[in-house]
Amino acid sequence: MKPNDLVVQRPEGLYCPPGDFYIDPWRPVSRAVITHAHADHARYGHGHYLASSDAQGVLRVRLGSIDLQTLPYGERISHNGVTLSLHPAGHVLGSAQVRLEHGGQVWVASGDYKVAPDPTCAAFEPVKCDVFITESTFGLPIYRWIPDEELFTGINDWWSRNAAAGRASVLACYSFGKAQRVLAGVDASIGPIIVHGAVEPLNAAYREAGVALPPTRLVTDVADRSELRRALVVCPPSAVASTWLRRFGEASTAFASGWMQLRGARRRGGYDRGFVLSDHADWPGLMGAIGATGAQRVIVTHGSIAVMVRYLREQGLEAESFDTEYGSDDLEAAVEKDGSAEPPAEPPQESAP
Repeated sequence: MKPNDLVVQRPEGLYCPPGDFYIDPWRPVSRAVITHAHADHARYGHGHYLASSDAQGVLRVRLGSIDLQTLPYGERISHNGVTLSLHPAGHVLGSAQVRLEHGGQVWVASGDYKVAPDPTCAAFEPVKCDVFITESTFGLPIYRWIPDEELFTGINDWWSRNAAAGRASVLACYSFGKAQRVLAGVDASIGPIIVHGAVEPLNAAYREAGVALPPTRLVTDVADRSELRRALVVCPPSAVASTWLRRFGEASTAFASGWMQLRGARRRGGYDRGFVLSDHADWPGLMGAIGATGAQRVIVTHGSIAVMVRYLREQGLEAESFDTEYGSDDLEAAVEKDGSAEPPAEPPQESAP
C-alpha cells in the first residue's frame, strides 16, 4: 500500500482514510458503505449504512431496521472532502460499485459484479478510474458462461419433461439474486411455481422495486396437491436436504451455480442436474471489466487471487491483493436457514458463493 491510498485494509474491513468510512466492513464500524445485500458484504452492527436506492428493499429484508441512507446511481455526494458515488455492478438488485475521488485520484471498489445481461438488476457500468478493486470469484480461464437463452432453454426443457412425467422439478439456488434471476428467465406457462419461505420475501422486494417476476406461491398455499407434480420448486440448497422436500413426493433435483461448470460438482452435491448460472463475472467478463476501467493499478479480492494478480502483472498492470472476509458460503447459508445475517462467532473460511 502507498501513503495516499484512498482505500486500505484494516481488521474491520476496507477503509477510506480521508473519508473516515468503510466499504463492506466485516466488523462493526460507525459508517459503512454497502455494495450489496449479500450476507458477506452487508452485516449487522454498523452505526450508519449507505447503499444504492435500489438496494433499500432487499437490505431491509436482510437486516431489518438499520440507519440507512440511500443514493441513486450516479449521484455524487461529498464526505470529509471525498466525492463518493455509486454505479451499477450488475450482480443483484441494488448492487453497486463505489467510486471515490480525492486528492486527484479516482478509485473504484467493485464489490461483486457480473457483465452479462440480467433483467432483475441494473446492468454493469464500467467506471473510469486510476485504481480498481475487483473480485475474482471465478477468476480462472475455465469459467466461461453460456448465453442466458441457451441456459434457460435447458432449464425449461428439464422442467417440461418432469412435468410430463408427473415429477416436481426442484431447483436449488441462493434465495437472493439467483432465485429471482431464475424466476425471470423460466417459461412460467409450463406449470405452477412454488418457492421456499426464504425466497418469497425477497421476491416481494424485487417486485416493489419494479422487477417483473412471474406469480409464485408457497407450498402451504397449494390446495390441490396434484399441482405439485407439475411444479417448478425454487428453494435454497439447505432445503433439498431437509424434510421440507418430502411434501413434493417424487422429484427431480437440480442446482444452479457457477460451480456447476466444475466436473463432478453436481455428483458430489447429490443433484440429478446442474445448471451453470452465476451472478458473478466469468473470466472474459472480469478481464473486460478491468480493461474498461482504464485502471493501471488493480487490487484483487476474494476468489482466485494469486492467478488474477499474476495474469494482470503479465499484462503490464500494477496488481496486488487485499485479504478480505468476502465470499463465504457459510454466511449466506445462515441467512437462508434462519433469516439471520449476523456473523458467526468465528470468521468463516474464505470460499465463494
